[in-house]
Amino acid sequence: MKVLVTGGAGFIGSHILDKLLRENCQVVVIDNLSTGRRENVPSAAKLLEMDIACDDLTELFKTELFDYVIHLAAQTSVPASLNDPEHDCRINILGSVKVLDAARKFGVKRVVFSSSAAVYGDAAAVPIKEDSVLRPSSFYGLSKLTVEQYLRLYKELFDLDYAILRYANVYGERQGDNGEGGVISIFARRILAGQSLSIFGDGGQTRDFVYVSDVADANFLALTAHGSGLTANISTATEISINNLIEVMTDIAEKKVEKRYSVAREGDIYRSSLANDVALETLGWRPETRLSSGLLNTLQAHRS
Repeated sequence: MKVLVTGGAGFIGSHILDKLLRENCQVVVIDNLSTGRRENVPSAAKLLEMDIACDDLTELFKTELFDYVIHLAAQTSVPASLNDPEHDCRINILGSVKVLDAARKFGVKRVVFSSSAAVYGDAAAVPIKEDSVLRPSSFYGLSKLTVEQYLRLYKELFDLDYAILRYANVYGERQGDNGEGGVISIFARRILAGQSLSIFGDGGQTRDFVYVSDVADANFLALTAHGSGLTANISTATEISINNLIEVMTDIAEKKVEKRYSVAREGDIYRSSLANDVALETLGWRPETRLSSGLLNTLQAHRS
């Protein structure tokens, strides 16, 4: 099968490329390399330096005739979306519409869209199920939810099939400091250097951290999963507070660091954990990597 991966030079995208190539897929990557890195793309994949909002996108779909699209290209920072809503909208909404329109015009069988726990906002109860109230508290979350609605209409009006994967906080090797799961990358780098850790709020806020190779597996399974119009959380369905995360990471690294607390950031969610029953039942997927193992791999990658 021939798969286009938008944003494939980024953190999550690069691990999806590894999975697709192991499964003998023909892979094309488009990435503007604003945050992605050329060295993240294996030589077996075809990399095109291109923005999803550019006018050449339609011609690319016409020439390549992709079977499937995995759409990751996005602005992924909550604070950045609050500081510059227009930029967030241009990339996450307008860019995504260009991808969807090209996909429906040139016979793509399914679009797998990387969404986010941010679409739920600050939920009253966790773990959050897919049918929970959607009330994003940032423009980033709103932009992801808007693309989800576009996908539903593209299916209803043009019969473009889709799968929406709502990620919890993804972490692992090759991650930068941006995005929702970047706290682990930041902490890993500073813990190994013996530097203090900055914590926004009281550190009691919780997150559901899912390892990147497990996310890559979910994307591959979603390409050909039975059923149509799937929406599934990709998560461990487990909460851990930032304070407890620091304890686990410093224990693994055998380091002691100073913790510095400051005011909570605007738009940040206090408790977040996603139920994953739909993914288990419809994709046959489950998170295989324990947090301690994933953190060990991440810390080792930062050491090297």
